[in-house]
Order: sequence, then C-alpha cells, then structure tokens
Amino acid sequence: MMEESQSGLKPTKQTSTQVCQICSDNIGTNVDGEPFVACDFCAFPVCRACYEYERKDGTQSCPQCKTRYKRQKGSPAIHGEKVEDSDVDDVVSDANEPLGTSIPKEKQQDRMLGWHMNRGQSGELGPPSYDKEVPMNHIPRLASGRTISGDLSAASPERYSMPSPGASTGANIRTSREFASPGFGNVAWKERIDGWKMKQEKSTGPPSVSHAPSEGRFANDIDASTEFAMDDPLLNDETRQPLSRKVPISSSRINPYRMVIVLRLVILGLFLHYRITNPVPNAYPLWLISVICEIWFAISWILDQFPKWLPINRETYLDRLALRYDREGEPSQLAAVDIFVSTVDPLKEPPLVTANTVLSILAVDYPVDKVSCYVSDDGAAMLSFESLSETSEFAKKWVPFCKRYNIEPRAPEWYFSQKIDYLKDKVQPSFVKDRRAMKREYEEFKIRINGLVAKAVKVPEEGWVMQDGTPWPGNNTRDHPGMIQVFLGQSGGVDTDGNELPRLVYVSREKRPGFQHHKKAGAMNALVRVSAVLTNGPFLLNLDCDHYINNSKALREAMCFMMDPNLGKYVCYVQFPQRFDGIDRNDRYANRNTVFFDINLRGLDGIQGPVYVGTGCVFNRTALYGYEPPIKPKNKKKGILSSCFGGSRKKSSKKDSKKKSSKHADPTVPIFNLEDIEEGVEGAGFDDEKSLLMSQMSLEKRFGQSEVFVASTLMENGGVPQSTTPDTLLKEAIHVISCGYEDKSDWGAEIGWIYGSVTEDILTGFKMHARGWRSIYCMPKRAAFKGSAPINLSDRLNQVLRWALGSVEILFSRHCPLWYGYNGRLKWLERFAYVNTTIYPITAIPLLAYCTLPAVCLLTGKFIIPQISNLASIYFLSLFLSIFATGILEMRWSGVGIDEWWRNEQFWVIGGVSAHLFAVFQGLLKVLAGIDTNFTVTSKASDEDGDFNELYLFKWTTLLIPPTTLLIINLVGVVAGISYAINSGYQSWGPLFGKLFFAFWVIIHLYPFLKGLMGRQNRTPTIVVVWSILLASIFSLLWVRVDPFTTRVTGPDVKQCGINC
Repeated sequence: MMEESQSGLKPTKQTSTQVCQICSDNIGTNVDGEPFVACDFCAFPVCRACYEYERKDGTQSCPQCKTRYKRQKGSPAIHGEKVEDSDVDDVVSDANEPLGTSIPKEKQQDRMLGWHMNRGQSGELGPPSYDKEVPMNHIPRLASGRTISGDLSAASPERYSMPSPGASTGANIRTSREFASPGFGNVAWKERIDGWKMKQEKSTGPPSVSHAPSEGRFANDIDASTEFAMDDPLLNDETRQPLSRKVPISSSRINPYRMVIVLRLVILGLFLHYRITNPVPNAYPLWLISVICEIWFAISWILDQFPKWLPINRETYLDRLALRYDREGEPSQLAAVDIFVSTVDPLKEPPLVTANTVLSILAVDYPVDKVSCYVSDDGAAMLSFESLSETSEFAKKWVPFCKRYNIEPRAPEWYFSQKIDYLKDKVQPSFVKDRRAMKREYEEFKIRINGLVAKAVKVPEEGWVMQDGTPWPGNNTRDHPGMIQVFLGQSGGVDTDGNELPRLVYVSREKRPGFQHHKKAGAMNALVRVSAVLTNGPFLLNLDCDHYINNSKALREAMCFMMDPNLGKYVCYVQFPQRFDGIDRNDRYANRNTVFFDINLRGLDGIQGPVYVGTGCVFNRTALYGYEPPIKPKNKKKGILSSCFGGSRKKSSKKDSKKKSSKHADPTVPIFNLEDIEEGVEGAGFDDEKSLLMSQMSLEKRFGQSEVFVASTLMENGGVPQSTTPDTLLKEAIHVISCGYEDKSDWGAEIGWIYGSVTEDILTGFKMHARGWRSIYCMPKRAAFKGSAPINLSDRLNQVLRWALGSVEILFSRHCPLWYGYNGRLKWLERFAYVNTTIYPITAIPLLAYCTLPAVCLLTGKFIIPQISNLASIYFLSLFLSIFATGILEMRWSGVGIDEWWRNEQFWVIGGVSAHLFAVFQGLLKVLAGIDTNFTVTSKASDEDGDFNELYLFKWTTLLIPPTTLLIINLVGVVAGISYAINSGYQSWGPLFGKLFFAFWVIIHLYPFLKGLMGRQNRTPTIVVVWSILLASIFSLLWVRVDPFTTRVTGPDVKQCGINC
C-alpha cells in the first residue's frame, strides 16, 4: 500500500534542474524562492516566461490538462483581472493549498473501494492507474452458470489517467506531449519564445492584451470560444485551435425571416382585435368557438416560433481532434464511450435489425479499447441472446473488412443493399474478391439468424433450454434474475486479422412481480449502472435497436464538442438528427420529420441546445448523475440579449455563503458540484474517517447501496480502478441491476433517465437544461445514424399517440415546464420550447372544433364572420400572406423543401385530430382516475415484401374515427353548400366562397389520410376518385334541380283561350 502522502495527487515541487517542456529552459523559482509551478492541477513543467506567454497571448490554460492558469504571485494582470493586492494574495494562497475539490474525491473513491474490497485492512488505496491492464486470474461466471466468452479490462483512456508522483518529491510526473514530435523542445518553438522575450524587454509601453475566449464580450457565451479568431501564427497551430465553431445563418437569410415574424405578430394582433370586436349576432356560438380556437392557435404559434429566433449551424474539425488526442503512432487519448442499445421484443424488433446496429457499433472508426457496447434485452428473450452470440462471431470477420477498405455504412444489410457504384474510390485489387466473400458470409449469417427466429416462434411447453442443459433464466419474462454475458472483451475476442475488438456485453435486468420497472427508462438506468461498474466511460451513446451508425466517424464528431477544453465542460449531451431508411418517396405521413430536425432543433441550438429525442445522443455521464455544470464567469454588464434570452437564477442563502467562501476558486475547473449531496465534507476535505463515512452514506442514499458504483461516480474522467478484479465487478454489476436497487434512492427522480412519462427523453433533457447544462446539435454532412420508421398509417398514428401521451403526462406532473425549474438556469426561449413540447397535444381540441366549423357553416348557411368587408379582406389576406412568407423564408435558411414542409403541415392536422386527441383523454384518465394505458412497441420490420407494401396495409384502429368523420362531414358540406347556392341564385355565391375555402382547407390537409384509407390504387389515383364523387354528387343535385323529364304545369295559353279562359 502507498502511504497517503504519496498517494495524494498534490503538485510536487519541482527542482531547479527541471527543464521547461516547451522551451527547454530551466523552470526557475517563484518570488518566494520555491520551484515555480505553473499548473496547480497537474504540475506540468513550464517556466515563467512560457507561463506568461500563455496567459497573455495564448489560451490561458495548461497545455497538458487544459486547466485554466491561475494568476501567480508577481505576474502582471491580464485583461479582465483585478489588480488588487488582496486578490493576488488570495490567488497565491489558493495555489499553495492542496486541491480540495478534485483530489479528496479521488481519495474518497479509493477509500470506499478499499473498504469494500479489503475489509478489516488499514490504510487506503493508492491512486488508480487506469492505463494498466488488470491481470485476469480466472474466468468469471454468469448468474446462469455459463462461462464468459470474453474477459473485461479495467483499462481506461490514457488521457484520463491521473498523474502518480513517485516516492521522492523530485520525481517526474508522467506527461503526455500535446504537440507534434519531437515534442515541445523543438527549435522553432524556442525561437518564437526567445523572440517574444526580446520583444517584451524592448517594449516601453503597456503590453497589448488580447481577449481570451472566456473574457470580455465572450464571458457570457459558453461556446463563444468556437468563434475566437487567433491571429498570432503560434496560436494558429492546429493543436491549439478549437475543435468546432458556430456558423451563424447569413444575415441576408435570417434578418428578413425575423422581420416577417415580427410583422406576422403585429398582423395577428390586429386580426384578433377585429375578430373579437366584430361578433356575429345570428351565429354567436359559432363565432365564439372560432375566436377561442384562433386565440389558442396564436399562443401555440408564439411558443413554436420564437425558439427558432436564433438558429445556427456548427462545423467540426476532425483533423484537429486527431492532432490533439489521436496522433498516429502514439497511444490514443480519446475518451472512452459506452454505447447502449435497447430492445424488448425480438419478434417486433427483428434480431437481424439489432444485429446490424451492433455490427455498425463494433466497426466504428474509434480506438477499440475505448468502445464498449451494451445491449439491453428487457424481454429476457433467448432469441436475443443467441442472435447476439452469432453477431459476435460474425463481427470477427465483418469488422476487419470494414476497416481495411473503409466502407460506409458499416451495417452490412444497408451496405450490400446500396444501389451505387461500390468500386468508386477503391484501388485495392483484392477488394472485389473480399467483398464477394463477405457478402456470402453475411448471407449465411442471415440464414442462421432467420433459423433462430423460426425456431423461437413456437415456445416449448417446458421453456427454453440452453446448450448445457440448464433452463433459460428468462423463461418467465416477468420473473427472472439479472443476466450479464460478456461476448467480446479487450483480450477475449480478436478478429480474423488478430486485432482486438470492442467490448460487447449482453444485459438483462432482474424483474420480479410487485416491482415497478419503468419500461425503457428503467432499462437505460440499469445500463448506466452496469457500464459504470464494468468500464465507466465518461461519455455514453444511446441508440434504439433499429438505429445503426451510418457515419463511422460519428463518435469523433461528438468528441469535437465533448472534449473541447472550453466548451466541453458545460455540455450535457450532443444530439444528432434522426434520419430514416425505407420511407416512401413522397413521405406520405411525414415520417422524416424534417421540419422538426432541420428547423426547430437548429433554432434551439442557438439558445441552450436541442431537446433530447430518445436516440442518437452522446451524453456526459456527469450530467446524467444529476450534477450541475461549472459556474460560468459573470458579465459585469448585462446585455439586452442576455436579459431577454437568459433566465435569472435565485440563490439560496446557503449556496450564497458557500459561493462567497469560494469566490476566488476558478470556475472553469471541471469539478463536480456536490453541494446537494454533502454538507460539511468540503471543509473537512475528507481528511478524517468520520466525515468520509458521512459522505459515503449520503452518496449511497443518492446513488444506491453499491460502494463500487458510488466510487465510480466520483471518478470525474471515468475508468475502473486497477485494484478490482473482473469477478468482483461482475458480481457488483449483477447487484446494481437488481429490482430493489433503486429503492430509496434518487434514480429516476434526479439521476439518470427520469421516470413519470412514456417520453422519458423529453423529461430527462429538460431536467439537465434546468440545472444549467447546455446541449449541442451536430449535423454532419453524412448522417451520423439512420433508422427505420413505421410507414403504415395505423402504426404511425400509434407512434404519435405514444409521444403525445408522454407530453400530456409531463404537463400534469411536477416537472411541467410551466412551473418547474425557475430556480435554475433555464433560458426563457428554451422554456418556451419545452412548454410547447408539453402542451401541443391540447391543440387537438380547438383544432377538431375548427375543422368542424366549415361543415357546420355550409350545412346551416351561417358563417363565423358577419360580412365580407374590405377591412376583413385585408386582415385575412395579410394573415395568410404572412403565414406563407414565414414558411418560405424558413425553408430558405434551413434548406427544407416545400414538399417536406407541406407534408409536415398536413400531418399536423391528421395527428392533431386523431392521436393527439386520444392522448389528451388518456392522459386525463391516467391523472384523474389512475387508469394506465400500455403502449405497443413500434414495429421495426424491414420492407421485404415489395415496394413499400406496408404503406398500403390497412389496420383498423379507433384513431381513424375522428379524421374519417371530419372528411365525410366536410365533403357533405361542400355538396350541400354548392346545391344551396344553385337553388338560391347569384347573390348566395359570394358568402359561399369563404365557407368553401375553409372546407377545402380541411380536406386538402386530410388528403394523405384519405389516401391511407383508400389503400393501394393500382390504376386510379385517389384524387380522381375524390373529385369524381364530389362532382357526381353536385351534378346529381343539379340534375334534380333542372328536372328535365318531369312534366311541367304551365299557365294557360293566352293565344288560344283569350283573357277569359
């Protein structure tokens, strides 16, 4: 055991003989005569001259750990710093103190782990060295009794290895060189530093100061550093450039859009004023209903429109990421990523679809020792288990093929089905031969998977039995133990080329009667705990089983934000847009949802970030644990934009006192905020066992009764301590997925995926944003992920019903954005977006009424407007023109096509009068009467029976009743209105056109729904059928009106009879 004095991560005092790792000069001493230490976090050897250069003209941060430099005693002030002596003394005193925030947490996790692993022993564990392999003494076993086919490594990203000082105070700390070889001490760098020194000596005036990314006008914008322009040739070094940047929409596109929004708001106000002040006496109920509906539509439009006020684009620099963290020939310093794939029913979510997702993950362009794939089987199906076993074997052939020829996408089903020239850009002569062989291997793999599916259709009476003769533990899907199977480990599975494969772990959490399992959210939280115990990657990616990785560099795209030294510490997740395969060319039911992904989310990215949409999202594990982000530097002057678009935060007296006591602490240091977990531990610094025990008890109360998991939450940079063994980790992993683990803890309430709604994604993202985190929207040129969507009308409506029901549940819960989170740092426009996300199903009620009004007006002869005057015509015309202008300008800056925009408008009406309406009533039943409704898993089956055969399949559901009724009554109203006008003469045609306009507005919006009802029309288009019925009805009534074959009774013949006839 190391002694505590040696195991602590305090900066060691460097001797005067130690050289600067930048210019190769001696380190020198500070004003007190002690060895100069520039960085108090990692003690990276830098001389005072290089330190001053970095503070004045550089990034103001340590080249190794990226921690912001503190002002040392005797150093001149830079722009934005106070020059008071008290501040300097405070900085110096802080520099001489041990790291009370980061280091004690490392001590704490070691002590906790030491108590768990070595009960009865004294002392504490040494600092974990995560870049060392754990010796595999024996093969662990599963709960089911089967041996593991692969072994686990406790290795962690080298970037996140903590420096371990040696026994002597003069021992060198292990450093990772940040710039190009031969390292910092190159001639060019030394010449630049010497030139800068000479310039400083000759300079007589005050030194010029450049604004740092976190100072001046950027102090309130956490990712303003991505726009920071550095002119010095030294700072243009690729390794010091930001990894991404914000690209604002050009003013020629966005300014007219904003002007039209304001103009539309003014016109809307005038229009509503006219409507309210001009009632219709003979149709007062119709007028009142229409005005109430229009006011609600106006509120809904404001909530939807203004969060799109600040849309932005983003660019990433993968080459800079590679130069900084993934140099060729050196160990990769990229962060580890744990990838989650969730599945429930293998008969509705075909194993072949899941297998393609897993294969695309295993073949991703990322260091294999940094990737771990966890597959959650929440149905405990043996079919999923066996198909995953087959997938792991096929991956040994598929992964080297993908990396050898750099193919895209790396899901074999979609790669081999591409109708493109697969020989383009391929120069290896062996490619054609290898591709044919791999396609044959994949077809054989599909046959094996299909055989497993055919076998699983009929369940034996005695249940499934494994190969060793033992019953399958998951035969009872509602009562089974937790199961974990490691199929591929770091040294347990290699491909055909002898290279290691990423980890692949099967997880099925325990289920028992009488426990609430919380559906998908509970399964995701189980994966969070299992991955924390086994690999503990600092970042997580969650994917649905049908969403494969379409861009093999997707993880690197996300790391450009997550690992950015300035931006990353504030980011809770990076959301990618959802893209889909297998959708009909016309996208009849707006499955692509392009308006939402390409317009709404890009608008939110300019405020506080996009909402979490359930898949294709890379998380910061720290944010999932319920911690708050670091406190950002405050602006002295609050601008107009920040006051309008930023939320005010009210501080409690307790937090005020804590922040006052630590006001000189550097807010940019990426540390956890444990104020809501422990009370007096920071003051004690974990130096006594009593305070440490109190902290452990409070953490276990928050995270659950697992010392290993609690210890993992305190490891800011992830990794698994080397003192643990795979046997112990697997036992602990089984423990953390047990049914009762979450009892009396904060899981689902403050930690992980939040419970209380079937749309746990919206709720989880909202909680993070309310704490002050921000999210990022990443749209690479090649779509990062692709999935499947239900193209059948009934399945699509059921999917929309589930989303709307989740929003209604949030609306009636304590997490409703209308009243939750006002103590946090949620910006107001972001709150508008979340309010709109939760109340949009309510719009179904006024929408249904408004769509019924045209038919009622046509059948009764009344109208919602007293008379068509010039003023009314101007208001109506201006409103519709502003609506069209907003849509056109929105399409202009976003790149969305008019067909996609129109399909979105149509399905807004279709879903509003069907799925959203049912969601409102089901939500009210659940809240008021406690009647819960179960949702069905959306089918993920691929289209194998022909060209979009599923599109024309008719499945009856009660969701079809309201829109069908609206279609019928509006068609009948059109026929009745035209017949009435024919009977009444010319004067009745004027008012008729207004009524017909609204009726046709309803019909054309419901037209895709009508096509779905008509089914496949091999010869006659649906529009021809509709117009035929309409015209036939009108001419029939007209024919009856003319009556050509009816004998007319006429007056007397004057010529024949005379006047007295």
